[in-house]
Amino acid sequence: MATGGTTAVAHLLARGDDEVPVKVPRVPAREAAERELSEPMYHEHDPGLFQRALDWFWERIDDLLTAASGATPGGTLGLVVIAIAIVLLVVALRLRLGALRRTPTSAVGLFDARPRSSAEHRAAAERHAADHAWDQAVREIMRAVVRSLEERALLDPRPGRTADEAATEAGRSLPDHAGRLHAAARDFDDVTYGGRHATADTYARLRDLDLDLRRSRPRLSASAGGPG
Repeated sequence: MATGGTTAVAHLLARGDDEVPVKVPRVPAREAAERELSEPMYHEHDPGLFQRALDWFWERIDDLLTAASGATPGGTLGLVVIAIAIVLLVVALRLRLGALRRTPTSAVGLFDARPRSSAEHRAAAERHAADHAWDQAVREIMRAVVRSLEERALLDPRPGRTADEAATEAGRSLPDHAGRLHAAARDFDDVTYGGRHATADTYARLRDLDLDLRRSRPRLSASAGGPG
């Protein structure tokens, strides 16, 4: 028995390292390593979820820019020139179009809480115009226009009415002025809600409209004046 055991040991020692019949199972070893590396002590300084997402985003941007620079004539310099051109185009459009116009649904009522006559609104408009405060002058002269139509019973007094609604309703009885009424409503909305600034010309258009409306006669509807 001793001789046989000695012979077996000698045979094992005579074999090369790569022939040692000791095998470590791969799956259990990997699982053990994963369990060990999942310990919190190994992840105390890992970046958070937001930081990892941000890193991934910038990596994708970098990939896109790299691909674009390779495909753009002139390489990176050509890409920079294109980017500058796009920025200048956006700035030019912004200066040309001004602030985005809000939709009529965002508009609040034409008048404030304290009711005033058309003459009072008209006088306020003239004071603002004398001070070259064109935004305020345009708002007041538009209120004078609508209040005057209410005083003439061409519009029913209605709290919360917008300038666009007033123009639509008044245009039915004053069709010859419907286009100018809608243009005046747009000017009022642009100044009041759209962030644009009025000019002396804007005020002059609304003031002339107010004068013409005061001299105009409403057109009777067919149901009122036509045959039955």
